[in-house]
Amino acid sequence: MTISSTRKLVGVTLAAGLIVALAGCGAAPEATTPTNGGKTAVAGFKPCIVSDDGGWNDKSFNESAKNGIDKASQELGVKSLELESSAESDYAPNLENAVSQNCTLIISVGFKLSADTIKSALANPKINYAIIDDAADNSGATDKDGKPIPDGKTDAPNIKPILFNTVEAAYLGGYAAAAYSDASGVDKVGTFGGLQIPSVSIFMDGFIDGVKKYNDDNGKNVATYGWDVAKQKGSFTGGFAANDTAKQTAKGILDQGVDVILPVGGPIYKSAAAAIADSGKKTVMLGVDSDLAVADPSVAGVTLVSIMKRIDQAVYDTVMSAASGKMDFTPYIGTLENEGVGLSSFHDFESKLPGGLTDKLAELQKQIISGDLKVTSVNSPK
Repeated sequence: MTISSTRKLVGVTLAAGLIVALAGCGAAPEATTPTNGGKTAVAGFKPCIVSDDGGWNDKSFNESAKNGIDKASQELGVKSLELESSAESDYAPNLENAVSQNCTLIISVGFKLSADTIKSALANPKINYAIIDDAADNSGATDKDGKPIPDGKTDAPNIKPILFNTVEAAYLGGYAAAAYSDASGVDKVGTFGGLQIPSVSIFMDGFIDGVKKYNDDNGKNVATYGWDVAKQKGSFTGGFAANDTAKQTAKGILDQGVDVILPVGGPIYKSAAAAIADSGKKTVMLGVDSDLAVADPSVAGVTLVSIMKRIDQAVYDTVMSAASGKMDFTPYIGTLENEGVGLSSFHDFESKLPGGLTDKLAELQKQIISGDLKVTSVNSPK
């Protein structure tokens, strides 16, 4: 049974994208400028975005965020400023540049920009900020490793966190991976990440738990490699670059005999694909953040499905909200219910899926949304 023959999965992308609703609130703007799309923007509105060091062409969260601001800017008829970072040392200067060029909304892409974004926001209270995959909550106490313990409050009142409870979609991805590996007779799947941070580990948590659910439901024993949910320990490359370290990390998981692998960390999927090619085996991988088979057709043939975060839509809605003068700084959390996360289409693998899998994924998703099935992670945004 193919995806197109099943009922629509809420949060599972089949053809068009998911739509995320981000409501805004606030006082009406004093003046607006008509735009070519019939929409309006506060006079002088200028949206700006700063990438992390993965750059705009990462086929993942940076590129997705850029697509969101590009779409909004085009519809509003305004010119955006897009500042690409090639190293962590670029973050603060790029934020300063955005301020100096009169940006009225500055969006930071990724947790790596957290400290610099907070500093910039505190120094410029009249500018609106948003940050992806970070709660901007670093001012509380620290743990034994010196990492900040969130106190539940954004460190600057003019920052909107854009977060995603990706464990829900990753759970479905893990279930699908286990079913695929079971059908192939291999019964082994694995995962590895870039940096061990919540926005990465949450994918791995959901993936492993989804495999466990498949085993429990079907009396199977699909083995998992690369991540221990209970111990929160596993395989990481130490960064997000597609380099030899990432390739060797992927190879270490492939050497366990897996036929499905989940690389979590933007460009490191390229290293996983290269390791798969070198192995000469029919291993497949899962994409993250964007629909990888569409974003990078060169790996479509080995991409089973992607675990998506609709960063593009969240950024688009944030820009449109700020443009109207109704910026809402309440943290946004993408879920299956609000369609902020979900699975992509299985694309070329639709005809190769085990019978009944898509119906089962639809059932699980419905249970997660209703709360009948509890899918949680210690890395979930609070």
